[in-house]
Amino acid sequence: MSTVLTGRVARATNRSYGTTDSPSPETSPDGNRITDKNPATLSTTSLSSDLAPLADPRGEQRFWLTRLFKKKQGGGDIPSFDLDSIATQPSVFDSPETAKDYQPRADWENIHRFDPSFRWTWREEYALIRKIDVRILVFTCIMFMALELDRANIQQALTDNFLGDLNMTTNDYNLGNTVFKLAFLCAELPSQLVSKWVGPDRWIPAQMVLWSIVACGQYWLNGRTAFLTCRALLAILQGGFIPDIILYLSYFYKHHELSIRLSFFWTAMSIADILASFLAFGLLHMRGVLGQSGWRWLFLIEGLITLVVGILASGLMPAAPTKTASWFRGKNGWFNEREEKIMVNRCIREDPSKSSMHNREPITPKLLLKSLADYDLWPLYIIGVAFQIPMSTPSNYLTLSLKGIGFNTFQTNLLTIPNSVLHIILMLILTYASEITGQLTLTAMIGQIWALPFVVYLYAVDINSVNKWLAWVIMMLLLSYPNAHPIQVGWNSRNSNTVRSRTVSAAAYNMCVQAGGIIASNIYRADDAPRYKRGNRVLVILCSVNILIYLLTKAYYVWRNSSRDKKWNGLSEQEKHIYLETTTDEGSKRLDFRFAH
Repeated sequence: MSTVLTGRVARATNRSYGTTDSPSPETSPDGNRITDKNPATLSTTSLSSDLAPLADPRGEQRFWLTRLFKKKQGGGDIPSFDLDSIATQPSVFDSPETAKDYQPRADWENIHRFDPSFRWTWREEYALIRKIDVRILVFTCIMFMALELDRANIQQALTDNFLGDLNMTTNDYNLGNTVFKLAFLCAELPSQLVSKWVGPDRWIPAQMVLWSIVACGQYWLNGRTAFLTCRALLAILQGGFIPDIILYLSYFYKHHELSIRLSFFWTAMSIADILASFLAFGLLHMRGVLGQSGWRWLFLIEGLITLVVGILASGLMPAAPTKTASWFRGKNGWFNEREEKIMVNRCIREDPSKSSMHNREPITPKLLLKSLADYDLWPLYIIGVAFQIPMSTPSNYLTLSLKGIGFNTFQTNLLTIPNSVLHIILMLILTYASEITGQLTLTAMIGQIWALPFVVYLYAVDINSVNKWLAWVIMMLLLSYPNAHPIQVGWNSRNSNTVRSRTVSAAAYNMCVQAGGIIASNIYRADDAPRYKRGNRVLVILCSVNILIYLLTKAYYVWRNSSRDKKWNGLSEQEKHIYLETTTDEGSKRLDFRFAH
């Protein structure tokens, strides 16, 4: 193995996790990697005799619930699960024939901790993951909560005569939402490119400080023009934050771990919505203080909260797993040398493409166009545009609708809390189900099936004419739908399969989500109020079409994987080695890559 370590560094092509040891490859539990039919063979025949054996990937227990039931229990030819057994998974770095084609770049920021011979136990890995969750994930969730406070508090402001104070109509409000979404969309990709160039650890804190200043500035809004200007500025500065964070988290987590963490990430958004309701309940009572409306204090104080979080972010976001030492985080950093080696090697063994770019390396125009032209990701972009529209449209009008059917300002803000709580629970269950079953498409589709009967009810029945509590229950259940957004963000990352493509596709996917938000903001129109029957008919149609889109996406990826299986299995072992050695195919275009679905 020493010859592998001292050998040439492979050119900066983006490789997937592939092996040529088996004549009959299959997809891995991730759904997008080719592994040996018999992983145990890979762990014994491709290693030098002086190295410790590798873990059998069939024995890995990815979720705490399965670990709870299977600890110390074997089944068939699968070894028993022992926390003190080796956790190091087989990879392309274990075979001299493939390792040289997947070597990390010499300028990769974590290269000094890369060691194919390194071994660690499950006990060490699980303890480290918990430590990463505390050190990295918790604060990223806090940052997301700050984002949500500043972009969604407009809904609380509406309950305090916001439109009336500024002499605006609901159409002006729709226009403001459209301007916000459009500016947010336009900022996504530029922000992601800046983040990849200077590093998300530098760019994200700068974003937060800048948008918090604009958020505070909404205290002085004086009419329609100022409102639209502030919405545009806020969106430009917030745009790109979410894909920036996703790129940042991918440095620390494996694919299946990232999907679960993203569900916590969007849980933080729902928690922020709950917190915003309580804050609004108190801050809107400040109407009359210094002669100002309550909504002005709402914008100012929540903007100051974000400013504090943004300043803290500049000290609490390390540049990389091996770059945690600083004056703020301590001269020794958050992780010791062994922990850094575990972080680096476990991620790169799963996905060697993560070492194909330096974390402060810019995306060139050529690479940008190549990434955008990756048509195999377009089905996910189409889903991104459409999947939230049936729920986002009623959500935008929730507070106005509740006030319209008889609830007062403070009841309205408190009544938005139950759907946020249920939304959190269902989203977490859905994300775990997708990873446990491996069925990303079918589990993501459940949200549309959930929403369909409720949008049909809104179309068929005038909720303004029924008991207000029944109307609230219908709206609450609709907006509690199990959100597939965390699944789809992780799904998009898996099917990108390169740092370059993952950087661009994260922004492109989120741009599509914002485009869907623009559409959602313009379905309910003033001339269709208060029942919005025409708008609700559109929502019924879109929800039905979305179910078809998910099924077609599943069929597309199954067909793509089947086509590649035929080509790959048609190659001899020598031809497979030659392909891995000489191919110019990159990322998801490689024959040894399989799409998750």
